[in-house]
Amino acid sequence: MAIHSLPTQPPAEPYEMITRLSPPHLRPYVLGWAGFRTPAGEHARPSRMLPLNAATLIIDFTGLGPIVTGPRATVTFSAHTPWRHGVAVGLTPAGMSALTGAPIREVAGTTAHLEDLLGSRAAELADRLIAPAGWADRFRLLEGRLTAWLRPDAGPDGLIMRAWWRLQEPAGPPTIASLAGELGVSRRYVELGFRRVVGLSPKTVARIARFQRTVDLWRRPSAMLTEAVACGYADQPHLTREIRAMTRMTPKELFAFVQDTDRLTG
Repeated sequence: MAIHSLPTQPPAEPYEMITRLSPPHLRPYVLGWAGFRTPAGEHARPSRMLPLNAATLIIDFTGLGPIVTGPRATVTFSAHTPWRHGVAVGLTPAGMSALTGAPIREVAGTTAHLEDLLGSRAAELADRLIAPAGWADRFRLLEGRLTAWLRPDAGPDGLIMRAWWRLQEPAGPPTIASLAGELGVSRRYVELGFRRVVGLSPKTVARIARFQRTVDLWRRPSAMLTEAVACGYADQPHLTREIRAMTRMTPKELFAFVQDTDRLTG
């Protein structure tokens, strides 16, 4: 599970998060889910939503209606943190279509009310998730609801989904032309397919995937700032340019924010 958002200023206390990968039968559609809780009073601080290749369902327990944020290539700023304590679910492009019937491109770069996509099921899901006392019960409930509601036959082009997954891999194809060659189609076919299905170009999806691998690496307690070059950057200056362009932060600043996250335990 990638980190969805961070505060724009260092918090007084670490953010808390517990993440779980989805079970194998959901993996083509659901990347995983996370429980989160911000420190008291932190919702008043500005926040930044990081570049992401997935759609994210956010169900907040403190009053915010359920929303969906789409994939995005650059940081997006908010005047305050709208979510405080709740659950986030990462959806692949196939998962977005299978759950809501809408292609992920419709929410690329924007935020939508989950009710507009799921109807009354959005409120039902929020109500059910608030009731349990622990995260394990909430995650079991999520697995059951998503398993029941997903309609895989509504999914997008299977070849484009294969291409999307290849670009998420650490040892993915070095160029979009080589990706097209693997799939036996033209580069133009891949580029048009990504625009139609994802709403982002394949080159942009590859850049975001590399960025998210970097963030995931830096989340580890033993991580070192300089290790991120191995995530697919040509050298340290390339890493610095990309992090600045995508987050408006230096690598050192982003590393410090990502490290300042505690794990929820129950």
